[in-house]
Amino acid sequence: MKSAAFAAGVAWRPLAAAAAALALAAAVIAALGFPAGAAMRALVSGSLGSGAAWTATLLKTAPLLLTGLSVALAFRCGVWNIGAEGQLLTGALAATALATRVAPGAPAIVLAPLVVLGGAAAAAALGALAGWLRAARGVSEVISTILLNFIAIQALAWAVQGPLQEASQAYPQSDPFPAAARLPAIGRLHLGVWIAFAASGALAWLLFRTPLGFRLRAVGHAPLAARFAGISPERYGIAALAIAGGLAGAAGAFEVAGVTGRLYQGISPGYGYTAIAVALLARLHPLAVVPSALFFGALEAGAGAMQREAGIPSVATEVVQGIVILLSVSFALPRRG
Repeated sequence: MKSAAFAAGVAWRPLAAAAAALALAAAVIAALGFPAGAAMRALVSGSLGSGAAWTATLLKTAPLLLTGLSVALAFRCGVWNIGAEGQLLTGALAATALATRVAPGAPAIVLAPLVVLGGAAAAAALGALAGWLRAARGVSEVISTILLNFIAIQALAWAVQGPLQEASQAYPQSDPFPAAARLPAIGRLHLGVWIAFAASGALAWLLFRTPLGFRLRAVGHAPLAARFAGISPERYGIAALAIAGGLAGAAGAFEVAGVTGRLYQGISPGYGYTAIAVALLARLHPLAVVPSALFFGALEAGAGAMQREAGIPSVATEVVQGIVILLSVSFALPRRG
């Protein structure tokens, strides 16, 4: 009950910050000489104005939700996971290798779960590597996760121009996924979208209802006190980064198995970096990550409509995101006095 009350108490913050950010963004757009009213109408209609718009928004929301949960979990444990982007790409890369090279002839009941779990496991290993470097060698996880992002980006580029390139070798992309590797659809959305939303509740339960969650939060709040209580900050830092990596890796697997159907360079528009803003706006609460990810998903989906209908450059959404980051920090700070 306590965690539910806390969630209710903070759920309004992402919405309030989003509304304030949109109002301020409209003022900035007007100051730049663009029609602010038309831009906001296009943003809303392009993201929420129809069934197709809602579908596009939710498809953009799913990877932001999983990577946002990844960042939120790690930050709560006191480790700074800046590597959600690389972990997402690693998950997509491993899922593609399993679907197109390792077991392309397996039945759907085996291949689809294998693709998702394999992608999550590969990214979990990447996260655990950063945690081990932190625990065993004293390497800052900020540095290691950033550098691992670059390794993942280059590994993906090499793979789609080498061992995973399509048979025709016409483009730097993989072969299409076999039908057995594609995620089944529920309504207009693939199964991964529904799993992403369920993951928010599951992570909230893990953090606030289990001994593991208590230890993760204790390490984040007071590592010295946790150590005196017999809880190893190093061990649980590795665990947090491994779980965080698994969440981001699942996002990558869902993207290739549920949306694109193949792997190529640029498959992520920066979901793992935007995830930091998603998590901050939600104040690191797993349930509040849902509206926060929906907001950023709507921005991603509505950017094209703003450009087409109101003549606003799509990069204007990045300005809005920057404003949201600043406002989210101000909403998260305790009041003085």
